[in-house]
Amino acid sequence: MRNKSTRDQIVEAADRLFYQQGFEHTSFANIADAVKISRGNFYYHFKTKDEILDAVIDLRLANTQAMLDTWEVGGETPAERIRSFIDIMIKNRVKIKRYGCPVGTLTTELSKLNHESKSEANRLFTLFRTWLGRQFTCLGYKTEADKLAMHLLARSQGIATLASAFHDEAFIKQEVNLLYEWLSRYADSRVA
Repeated sequence: MRNKSTRDQIVEAADRLFYQQGFEHTSFANIADAVKISRGNFYYHFKTKDEILDAVIDLRLANTQAMLDTWEVGGETPAERIRSFIDIMIKNRVKIKRYGCPVGTLTTELSKLNHESKSEANRLFTLFRTWLGRQFTCLGYKTEADKLAMHLLARSQGIATLASAFHDEAFIKQEVNLLYEWLSRYADSRVA
């Protein structure tokens, strides 16, 4: 495995800091310190914070697509694949409790700032929406697929927001169990 380039290290550090501190509250100096490089070396790779943001969004899009591809291959049924989406709240519960959802927090912040990259960040939600819609279609809910996908996205964002607001990991587990039940009702009604 090759060593990561300085540019890749900068993008990964920025991704982490944008999630933990927010885009607006993360400075060049914060990112340079995290990577342990001089500001001159930093500016060699990125001239503006918006260039870094674009690279972070591209990284998140690539990572999200890779995750969706893994779920697609790993899940034998549409319900199992949808369950993989729900499972990320359990797998990431400690981070969610502390910082919220990485997709939701970034898109919300960029919308509040009326930042020109907000539509690019929204592509992250679109990836999930499209993928979930396809899974619900495969489950037999073609006419309702997008509505069900949006419902699941909305529920997951609400869970992440409230878990972060109240720092309540038990709430995440409780709500994920309710989502499993909700999904089972849809999956079971198509099997019957």
